Amino acid sequence: MTPADLSLTVLRAVRRAVDEGALRVALPERVVVERPRPGGRGDYATNAALRLARDAQLPPLEVAQILMDRLRDTPGIRTVEITGPGFLNLTLDAAGDAGLVRRVLTAGTAYGHGGSMAGQVFQYHHRPEVRAAVVADTVRRLQVAQGASVRTSCDLVDPDWARLGISVGAEGRPPVELTELRVRPAGHTADVLLRRFGADATRWALLRAAAQDRPQLDDTLLLQTEANPLFRVRYAYARSRALLRGAAQLGFGSDPAPAAAPAHTDALGTQPADVLARPAALGTQPADVPARPAALGTQPADVPARPAALGTHPADAPALTDAFGTHPADAPALTAALGDHPVVLESAARLRAPDRVARHLEVIADALLAFQHTVLPLGDEKPSAAHRARLALAEAAGTVLAGGLTLLGISAPEQI
Repeated sequence: MTPADLSLTVLRAVRRAVDEGALRVALPERVVVERPRPGGRGDYATNAALRLARDAQLPPLEVAQILMDRLRDTPGIRTVEITGPGFLNLTLDAAGDAGLVRRVLTAGTAYGHGGSMAGQVFQYHHRPEVRAAVVADTVRRLQVAQGASVRTSCDLVDPDWARLGISVGAEGRPPVELTELRVRPAGHTADVLLRRFGADATRWALLRAAAQDRPQLDDTLLLQTEANPLFRVRYAYARSRALLRGAAQLGFGSDPAPAAAPAHTDALGTQPADVLARPAALGTQPADVPARPAALGTQPADVPARPAALGTHPADAPALTDAFGTHPADAPALTAALGDHPVVLESAARLRAPDRVARHLEVIADALLAFQHTVLPLGDEKPSAAHRARLALAEAAGTVLAGGLTLLGISAPEQI
């Protein structure tokens, strides 16, 4: 269950309370569900009771109790607790992790896209400057992915913007009121940045910093080490694809798998087909994968070791039992990050803040890189249901990374 699902679940609990006469309030348009703050409990928390208490003319704790009574038996929620002045703390059922992976794999790179901004129309105007153009282009992508109609314009277009995947009309200001997109300038022209860093690294640098902050434009962007966040994100995606190839060599695929997952057609028209394509039949050995090693269960040679700079997974990592079988402690961090992705995309679209997406992709990448070493069998170990479930989780993480990079206009190479 994702934060978006939880928000709807809490909203339904409010509606039930109103219908049953327990609360006399106007239904809110949306309910905020987020990770608990320091000192909080559970997987998620909401302040819905505190926000409704005034209109209900009831103490927040009483409103929280009313909502808790209507949330307790919800499938996917294990426990509901009240803390502080009236916060509701929700702990999810571990079995929900398998459902999350299925949703990701079924939606593909469109996971997190939605209709929260359907029917809204935006027109943005920005300065004739490269960072403003990149941010405007990415805000458009994010808001279109949430169902909005968006148009951008600029008084003067730099021809080099096309090399950054930006398409902007030079018609100037149409005779309607526009929203000005204001960002701190990059301090360099598109041509200079492209010659030094290339299109992908340039877009990443201009988007990762918040609009009011100075972008980091130095040689770190070119490093293939953990010091470079873009490398970590793209490397994590490449690792997810290498794990799929390695599992195919060993004769197994991921589980749970979606039923007849449709191919995703990018509404923005910018996704390279070779970045987004999931193998047609997981477990089928791709043509470019070498023969399985002679030693049964040996990790395939084309699955490279994680760079030493990124660390290794400790052999004595504590384990837990959940829907995926016996999992290392890194799995919950990865599933939590994937579950948060739809809310991150929606908030980034509403707040016109692409930097939120970039930083969230780093969280997913770091969690995947910590988890990856548990996916394939080691030595003479035979592939098991737990391995298939772990592979499905790794595939889901790679899918989300590819989709997020595409929204930022950045390619996701399958091999690095």
